[in-house]
Amino acid sequence: MANHKSALKRIRQNEARRTHNRYYAKTMRNAVKKYRQLTDRKEAEAQVPKLYEMVDKLAKRNIIHKNKAGNLKSKISKYLNTLS
Repeated sequence: MANHKSALKRIRQNEARRTHNRYYAKTMRNAVKKYRQLTDRKEAEAQVPKLYEMVDKLAKRNIIHKNKAGNLKSKISKYLNTLS
């Protein structure tokens, strides 16, 4: 157990940040999964800007790595090109 008041506070802060970050990362993953299940190109095209924005924001805030964000965006656009 922590011996200092500041260490106890740090534990509380870390837990709050962890749950906050996990929520947004999970929300992004669910959005990508829903996007990959779309079959209509028009609907998918409407989703792409929102997904890009979500991924970029998470990368900017260091919730996901910037390379992971780039890979996700690449896969999102690749999937869009497979739709007819």
